Amino acid sequence: MLLLLAWGSLFFAGLFVLCTWWLRRAWPERSDHDCVMISTRVVSSAQAILATGSGIVIICSCRNVVTDS
Repeated sequence: MLLLLAWGSLFFAGLFVLCTWWLRRAWPERSDHDCVMISTRVVSSAQAILATGSGIVIICSCRNVVTDS
């Protein structure tokens, strides 16, 4: 479980750094604040998509979500 937490932390932090780096190179006229805000939104969107996908998998694989384990 800790390994999964570590990989998730690296993935989301890496996605943020990569997105910020790419935005600064692609649009140098944008301020640092704009690049960070866009990167934050991209990471939040990725987390929301992955959380929704996990929820769909859980709902589809269980007959009763409350009592199944």
